[in-house]
Amino acid sequence: MPSESTEVQVRPGVEGDLEALTTLYNHYVDETAITFDTAIFTPEERRPWLLSHPEDGPHRLMVATEPDTQEVLGYATSSPFRMKPAYATSVETTVYVAPGAGGHGVGTLLYTALFEVLSGEDLHRAYAGVALPNEASVRLHQRFGFQHVGTYREVGRKFGRYWDVAWYEKPL
Repeated sequence: MPSESTEVQVRPGVEGDLEALTTLYNHYVDETAITFDTAIFTPEERRPWLLSHPEDGPHRLMVATEPDTQEVLGYATSSPFRMKPAYATSVETTVYVAPGAGGHGVGTLLYTALFEVLSGEDLHRAYAGVALPNEASVRLHQRFGFQHVGTYREVGRKFGRYWDVAWYEKPL
């Protein structure tokens, strides 16, 4: 959890973050319906994901760390929205905050940094899917200018039940 006396640092993700990022993501795989992955990953299985987010271009990975310990508090990404070439100016964005770090502004810092680095890219729209219910994520996306454009009903099945996903869109 971020301490009151130090500011959280946000920087591009690097290969040295792979283990911590994998552990953070696996928490959401195991414990929540926030991601529809159903099996945890090893760091080696997650390496291609990390490498698909270089330090430049439209597909970025921003990591928040606690300055004193360098503990990873969360990350935000922009990834391809769809693989067909006509979608190249659209990205899907997401934020994951470490357990215990929520409610301290980490998600806001991550999205601020992500949209700042994306501002110089040839991008037209950002999209975000939010598995429902998730009021914190809905509020975060609305705060950043995302508008609700639709909801896929019972689109994913995890933990023996179906989940809706609300889709949000933001002009870039």
